[in-house]
Amino acid sequence: MDQSVTRQVFLGFSEVEKGIFYAMAFFATAAFMWGVWLKVRKYLKGRPDPRFSKLVARLLSGVGRSYANTSVGKRHKGIGVTHALIMWGFTALFIGTAILTVDTDIVPLVGEQWAFFHGAFYRWYSVTLDVMGVGFLAGLAVMAVRRGVVRPAALRYARVDVPEGETRRGGFVMGDWIFLGLLFAIGVTGYLLEGLRISGTGFPAFERSSSPVGWRLAGLFAGFGLDGASGLRAHQTMWWTHAAMALGFVAYLPYSKAVHVVADMANLVFKDPQVGRRLPEPTVHVEGHMGTRGLADFTWKQLLDFDACTKCGRCHQVCPARVGGAPLSPRDLILDLRQHADAGLAFLAPGHETKPGLVYGLATESVPREVVGADTLWACTTCLACVEICPVGIEHVPTIVGMRRNLVDEGVLDPNLQTALMNLGKKGNSFGKSARQRPKWAKELPFEIKDARKEEVEYLWFVGDFASFDEGVQETTRRVAHVFHEAGLDFGILYDGERSAGNDVRRVGEEGLFEMLAEHNVEQLQSAKFGKIVTTDPHSLNTLRNEYPAYGATYEVVHYTELLVELFRSGRLQVKTPALRQVTYHDPCYLARYNRVTEAPRELIGLLGATLVEMPRHGLNSFCCGAGGGRIWMDDSGLKERPSENRIREAVDLGRVTDFVVACPKDLAMFTAAVKATGHEAVLQVRDVVELVLEATGIRIEAEAEEAVEAGVEA
Repeated sequence: MDQSVTRQVFLGFSEVEKGIFYAMAFFATAAFMWGVWLKVRKYLKGRPDPRFSKLVARLLSGVGRSYANTSVGKRHKGIGVTHALIMWGFTALFIGTAILTVDTDIVPLVGEQWAFFHGAFYRWYSVTLDVMGVGFLAGLAVMAVRRGVVRPAALRYARVDVPEGETRRGGFVMGDWIFLGLLFAIGVTGYLLEGLRISGTGFPAFERSSSPVGWRLAGLFAGFGLDGASGLRAHQTMWWTHAAMALGFVAYLPYSKAVHVVADMANLVFKDPQVGRRLPEPTVHVEGHMGTRGLADFTWKQLLDFDACTKCGRCHQVCPARVGGAPLSPRDLILDLRQHADAGLAFLAPGHETKPGLVYGLATESVPREVVGADTLWACTTCLACVEICPVGIEHVPTIVGMRRNLVDEGVLDPNLQTALMNLGKKGNSFGKSARQRPKWAKELPFEIKDARKEEVEYLWFVGDFASFDEGVQETTRRVAHVFHEAGLDFGILYDGERSAGNDVRRVGEEGLFEMLAEHNVEQLQSAKFGKIVTTDPHSLNTLRNEYPAYGATYEVVHYTELLVELFRSGRLQVKTPALRQVTYHDPCYLARYNRVTEAPRELIGLLGATLVEMPRHGLNSFCCGAGGGRIWMDDSGLKERPSENRIREAVDLGRVTDFVVACPKDLAMFTAAVKATGHEAVLQVRDVVELVLEATGIRIEAEAEEAVEAGVEA
């Protein structure tokens, strides 16, 4: 192997100069390690969180998602490609530096016969780094143009909870540009260093193919009259410039936005695949308070979440509360919590906010009131859009619910919400009605629904509060019952034994009430005999499917759209007159994002003969109606625009749909009101999907009811 095909690392350096470099490297590494220790020490102070099961699988999945850019590229393919160029380029350059360190500093200690940095290895090493470095710089350049020229709304740092001018976020912008500029400068000076070396060493022939970028730069330098001796002098100056920036980056990394390079991968490794769907149980602290009040109440994973945030703004853009004018931005919430957790490090690196009157750090007594703000926390609809869109695995919703638990514990909540919770505690439903009135809707049916507590049934229908008590929804509930009956489905209900499933109660933060409701319902379920559970309510579906198993109730739970599709497939329901309509469909958050049920409703609409026109935000990217997380019980009169009204305008803008199809009782109530509020009743009808089923199958509810009445009179 030709050992002349190589390059010297310390070309023209004296032993003193080498010593200076190693001293710089030592201090940079020490600064890096100290910063890492400060982060680790912070995480160690967090509460335990069992995330280490199946660690190997987690590592493979998290690292794989990081380098495949499946998270970053979600709904943003161009950004995903650009980020991949930066990530893979940075990784290649890091590995290249590590290889060089091994050959320069370790191989001489074990014997020169182990030297490998020459010949074919050097050729492949050099050309690989040259090519990857170009991609690295190209990606950084695109990001710079995006931030500095295009400036999309997601990257603007204006707050939504305080008037402009009352806070200064110039540190965020400075931190972004230092990070981006430092990486770009390191890459550029690396190529300049290569070109000057080739020029100063007389253009070694093998460098033409080994270092294609450096070779062309060397030719450019020669064209400007740079001779060999001048090239070597310039090379040494550039060497120190490049080394200082590279070592400075190493030292700077754990104190700045650059920490996300490491934190993001770790965060993806430890992300809970059931995040939001199944909330963690609260911890009762030794001080006697419930929920998250101070820094010590956050888990280590939540503290890691705060460091992982890259300020990309995707969660900020999709948040229905922020769109509606509420004082909540998931991005700002995480950044506030990060600054609070790192208050003692704020002086070490730029990237922080100055907000007069706000004290970050241990001096703060209540994070939910002094750092984030109660109004901000209560604005959340727990729609999970922020968690779904986050490219680095941040779990916003459990963090918000943890702080809500503390607000409930201290009695800091909306009066309407307090009334609803009292009703739920006394009556088992937010309407405050007697349990005996729960099955009242079924009395107008021309047939009797089985009591699943007394008769064995194939399907137990968990009806839910809104479908049972809301007068505007009860007719739809009866229509579903008619369809089930016409299909010959063997089904029953729990009658007055059913209580609210508690999904929204838990996400409000009233854990004790949730446990009471869950334990009652589990007892009722265990007393009944059935095969599967079906529900029209996605909120009930979520907690029955994902949270009740912790209480010993493990059942197969399906949404009624899934069941209806099966009934059509099996021929138990048949289309007689296709519903030839142009419709759009709203994906409920708790059905689509929480439980990944997006295809069944669409298949059902297609089976019925209707033409589906998708809204821009659909499927897992659906926009929230604004009812979730207990918001349906709270005052929303202060909003600039209700999320449900924003959604109706989106449907109307399609310009060619007549029906706004829903598959959730709360959606039916919210969007019916929104159509009236926006004045679009004449052009858009809000319909539950079961109405299309009735139209297509020819099932006549009114005729059956009249026949039943006549039969009763004759008898």
